[in-house]
Amino acid sequence: MTLLAKANEMQEQLVAWRRDIHMHPELGFEEQRTSRLVADSLREMGIETEVGVAETGVVARIGEGRPAVGIRADMDALPIQEANDVPYKSRTPGLMHACGHDAHTSMLLGVAKLLNDLPDRPAGEIRLLFQPSEEKWRESDGHSGGSLMVEQKALDGLDAVIACHVSSGSPMGEVEVCDGFSLAAPDSFEATIIGEGTHGAAPHNGLDPIWLSAQVINALQAIRSRRRNPTERSVVSLGSIHAGVAPNVVPNEVLLTGTIRTFEQEAREEIHALVEEAFALARHFGGDYKLSISTGYPALYNDPGVAELIRDVGRDLLGADKSGHGEPIMAGEDFAFMTQQAPGAMLRLGAQLDAVNRPHHSPIFDIHEDCLPVGVGVMAESALRLLRQHGG
Repeated sequence: MTLLAKANEMQEQLVAWRRDIHMHPELGFEEQRTSRLVADSLREMGIETEVGVAETGVVARIGEGRPAVGIRADMDALPIQEANDVPYKSRTPGLMHACGHDAHTSMLLGVAKLLNDLPDRPAGEIRLLFQPSEEKWRESDGHSGGSLMVEQKALDGLDAVIACHVSSGSPMGEVEVCDGFSLAAPDSFEATIIGEGTHGAAPHNGLDPIWLSAQVINALQAIRSRRRNPTERSVVSLGSIHAGVAPNVVPNEVLLTGTIRTFEQEAREEIHALVEEAFALARHFGGDYKLSISTGYPALYNDPGVAELIRDVGRDLLGADKSGHGEPIMAGEDFAFMTQQAPGAMLRLGAQLDAVNRPHHSPIFDIHEDCLPVGVGVMAESALRLLRQHGG
């Protein structure tokens, strides 16, 4: 019996875990209940378990010694009010699993059960990394759950590390894995453009910061289209603009926020400098500005060898038409910290529920739960093959 067939037999339990977690969402570094559920479930399986890693994370080990392969799942939810009318709807006002981390956690529990019960498992260690706070970058100490797990040595000694992320817009059960950079480095900026307020009937008596912002915004939009090689991948987007309170008053300042997405470090640094140049136009026209650029996660790099191994597993378990190369996207993921510690890759698992558009981080996000055993089977088989590959 294939691992996928065994995973299919676990469907009821996988759904139960996922719905339990979905109904009780917790934000990053606050996943106390979720961590207890994970640790209790693992201990019931007889698996060695360590709690309190990266504050609310859980690390478990199946087997020991080298080689060692890690599998990661994130556990945190988002500050979003769920709009779905389903039996497993979030019971916590204002919080929701709107990115599939409930599915990731339930699938890794399934992998744990599947591999722990396997009689002919290859020599070595399978390390299960239940990570807190993928969504939240904590400004106070500059950590997300992934970076803190790395700092606390949860990935030390790994020969490879893999992860799975559900995709609500991809056909259910299909597997995609990119080679090389697959997810971007997500940086953000906050800025204030400073002018001089005056009456709207006499704009010449002041300096209009909204007009100054228009010059800056044009320059920001030209970074990607006119200042960078058009074959290179990057994004600069404004997310908010706030100014003024009355229709007949020119305000003193305009507040802007936005995001910068890049893959290569050189491009990242150059675009940061070009964003600074764009805001400096405010001074050219007599105003001023304040700009703060926050550096987020690194870009996620999928090791081509690990990526191809996962695609091979997908083809073997699901069929050649269900597993292939994915396209890079500009979202960010703190799994990138882990693939800087060991060769690794993240697979995207198709989880489309219906014809409704249910984007990630949306109040109506949801997935087709038939994807759960597919993810379990593919990750479990990939881990075994990585053990054999590194075991010589």
